[in-house]
Amino acid sequence: MTQFEKEILFTLIPVVLLLAGGTLAIFRNASSAFKSMTLHFAAGVVFSVVAVELLPDMIKIHDPIMIVTGFIVGIASMLIVKRVTEKIEATEENSTSKGTLPWAALAAVGIDLLIDGILLGIGFAAGQKEGTLLAFALALECFSLGIAVVTTIRSGTNSKPKLYQILVGLDLVFLIGAVAGLFLLHNAPEKLMEFILSFGAAALLYLVTEELLVEAHEEKDSPVYTALFFAGFLIFLVLGIIL
Repeated sequence: MTQFEKEILFTLIPVVLLLAGGTLAIFRNASSAFKSMTLHFAAGVVFSVVAVELLPDMIKIHDPIMIVTGFIVGIASMLIVKRVTEKIEATEENSTSKGTLPWAALAAVGIDLLIDGILLGIGFAAGQKEGTLLAFALALECFSLGIAVVTTIRSGTNSKPKLYQILVGLDLVFLIGAVAGLFLLHNAPEKLMEFILSFGAAALLYLVTEELLVEAHEEKDSPVYTALFFAGFLIFLVLGIIL
């Protein structure tokens, strides 16, 4: 098996977890507490990958201009995406009738998954270990996302085949982003890699602070949930040392 084939195989982990989360929500209502715990843990894991794997790789190249440029572009891109998706969802809230699928919300999720896929490609561009750990980190996010998607669209349909079609469609979007990232970023020159890593680190930090933790805190917080954030960080810190 070639290196590229191995990387493609790892991209299937988030795909499977998205389906698993959706399946759980189809056959059993996941509690808000469970979703909050999953999101806290996922946030800690993603933060750990950024801090332990990506930041040291960025510092090694010693190019502050490229780091600053990549970081600013990364944050700006995520803010633009957030603005666009919020407008799409606001438009749908004003026009969607009861019993129809929330296509705008699904489009917003699709955009998030496309970006996540590209970020996974950036992880593998940084190295095999970085990509592998990021694949597991994003898999946890995809698991909670699968639950959220099914919970949201149940108001429009209870058809299991339809729900699975939507989940598979979202999986394909993630795969497209990941494969695009793998193809475009493999063997990138060192200067470009510095920009890419900085962009990816900024985007992932945004994912942690403005998406995962914000959604996690929609449920009343508790010390146990907070502890799961640090548990996720610590576990992947240790894995990064061992691997």
